[in-house]
Amino acid sequence: MSLTVEQATEAVYESLDQNNLDIDFHIDNLKKALTDAGEKQAVFKPEKLAQNNRAGRKMMQSYFKKRGVKVIFED
Repeated sequence: MSLTVEQATEAVYESLDQNNLDIDFHIDNLKKALTDAGEKQAVFKPEKLAQNNRAGRKMMQSYFKKRGVKVIFED
């Protein structure tokens, strides 16, 4: 069963809240969901992140990019 982008994004938020538990698995699911939806990037809400500062957001973008997912943040 495929996840929607929203479900995959929520799973990433939960993983980040649980000290990155199974984060690579959730990133892979997010990548598949984005591909299935024809989307090119994942959108996250900064206020839902455990590390909501510039360094934390840049680290997240870098980590996800290495796994093939472009991350942007809502304003």
